[in-house]
This record gives sequence, structure tokens and C-alpha cells, in this order.
Amino acid sequence: MTRYALEIEYDGAGFVGWQFQTSGVAVQQVLEAAANRLAPATTHAAGRTDAGVHAEAQVVGLDLDRDIAPERLQAALNFHLRPHRVAVRRAAVAPAGWNARLSAIGRAYRYVILNRRAPPALLAGRVWHVERRLDHEAMHRAAQALLGRHDFTSFRAAACQAKSPLRTLDRLDVRREGELIVVAIAARSFLHHQVRNMVGTLAQVGQGRWPESCIAEILAARDRSAAGPTAPPEGLTLVGVRYEVDPFAGPSAGPSAPGLTVR
Repeated sequence: MTRYALEIEYDGAGFVGWQFQTSGVAVQQVLEAAANRLAPATTHAAGRTDAGVHAEAQVVGLDLDRDIAPERLQAALNFHLRPHRVAVRRAAVAPAGWNARLSAIGRAYRYVILNRRAPPALLAGRVWHVERRLDHEAMHRAAQALLGRHDFTSFRAAACQAKSPLRTLDRLDVRREGELIVVAIAARSFLHHQVRNMVGTLAQVGQGRWPESCIAEILAARDRSAAGPTAPPEGLTLVGVRYEVDPFAGPSAGPSAPGLTVR
């Protein structure tokens, strides 16, 4: 059994998320089906993205009962993944002892809001459409209260299975690019719905409904009902996973990808 590291991208629309579910089609399901066309295979991912959430650089560990050159494996998987909107960007033989989830030391997400009156056409399914003008500068200032290590119970989904609500947030930036509000988020790990709950709360500040100072109060409340709504999944994209030992450092892995650069 050989363990490979894969970097994949996918459009989350139409999927129930990364992980196998009792109903619906999961990204893991179609990737394993493609791999099983080559040999018996199992997979595990760095992040369990929710239904509708996209990925530019999800990292997956693939245990395959066959030795295949990484470049051939990449081509074969992409062939068998058709017509699903999932693509293997890079493949490499994983370092000894490497695990896509357990070895990760950082994850980065990007959330995009289309902030205009007209609904999206070209960006449909990839953004959260908010008609009311957002003050991105107020959102950014408010967001800084969330940086560092905190109890994020107020931003944690009720169904979250994490043992502890403590997380360390390394980055939470909000900027405007024309009609787009781009939120860049990075941490070692996240609670279930943490990113979407933070964005939904910051949007309340951006619309002038809540003051900037409320974020610290919401955090201190340790109560999900104190925070804002959960932002919809289609605006969220996993853009990178970081490791102490880069599993794609070898020459067969292909060109470099976004990593933890959150654009």
C-alpha cells in the first residue's frame, strides 16, 4: 500500500461536502471511485468542507494498493473523475508518517461577498450576494478582536464535534475589490461553521446593524445565539493547507499552487 499526497480543486455545488454521507454525492466518494478504478483505495482529507463549499487546494491522502508514478496517477484520476467538477492539481508520494489532516499546521480560507444590487450571473454559486452596502473597513476593524487564541463557542455550530472550542485565529482580513468584499482567514484549524459564522456576524457590522465593539462582547458571551447568522456556503473556498514538511516538494508533484496565500 502506497500513500500519495494529492492536491485537488472542486466546485462544491452539487456535493454534500467532502466526506461520505448517508445520502447525496460527496467529493470523497467520487475521488475514491476514480482511484478504485486503478486499485483498492481509501482517502482522508486535510479539511472536511461542508456542502456547497469549494476548494482550490484541498490536500488529500490517498492510500492505493498499487505503485504508480505520481504524474501517471494524476492523469488517470483526472480521466476517471470526469464529468465531476473535481480535478487533481498535483500528486506526489507522501513522506513517511505523513497524514493529510493530522500533519497539517495551517489552513486558509477565502470568503467572497458580491456587494451590489444586481444578482450574480457569472459568479452565481461562488459568492454570497448582499445588496445593502457594506462598510468593509468597519468589518475589518471589528474582525481584529477575533485574532489570537479564544473560546469560539459563539461562532461554533451546534453539531460541532470538536473536543474543545479553543482555537487560535492567525488572520482575519476584510478588503474591498470593486463590487467584491473579500475575507481572508487563516488558522491551524477551525470549528464547524466557524468561518461562516464569523463572516455572517461581520456582515451585521458592515451593514451598520451592530457596532464594531459587539464582536468582543459576542466572543465573551460564549453563546451561539449571541452571534450573527451563518453565511451561506457558496462564498467559501478552501485555498491552502500548510505542512512542516511539504508533501509536494518533489519534482514529480508539478508546479506550485496557492498554498496559504489567501488572495
